[in-house]
Amino acid sequence: MEKFYFWPTVSTAFIVLSAICVAIGWYFINQKKIETHKKLMLTAAVFAVIFLTIYLTRTIFIGNTSFGGPENLKWFYHTFLIFHIILATVGGVLGLRTIYLGLKDLLDKHRKLGPITSIIWFFTAITGVTVYVLLYVLYPGGETTSMIRAIFGF
Repeated sequence: MEKFYFWPTVSTAFIVLSAICVAIGWYFINQKKIETHKKLMLTAAVFAVIFLTIYLTRTIFIGNTSFGGPENLKWFYHTFLIFHIILATVGGVLGLRTIYLGLKDLLDKHRKLGPITSIIWFFTAITGVTVYVLLYVLYPGGETTSMIRAIFGF
């Protein structure tokens, strides 16, 4: 078993915490509690950065876990993983933009982009947890390999 086997669980927990903060923050903005909304959204961003830091550190120093499930599900897993990566990238970029607009009091644009960003972030968290479950819960993780091999399966 890998020496740092617990890091995927820890990083996945941070993405879930991030999504929970976004959901609660959305609730509070609907209640017109702007400061609470702001604190929750910034906390969500911090949790997302912690996730990314753990993920990148593990990727750089250890590698990525390849899919260890059945051969007939590999195409599904890799397609799903690529979809998750695209969602996470778009969600991250939109998240930065949405936070910027909110902090600069460009609230018309912030109000338009915020719900879209939140929904993308929820799907990012859900697909991220699904990837985690497929890699570490339902099936034993495959070999530790490069990021490109883990993502594309070759």
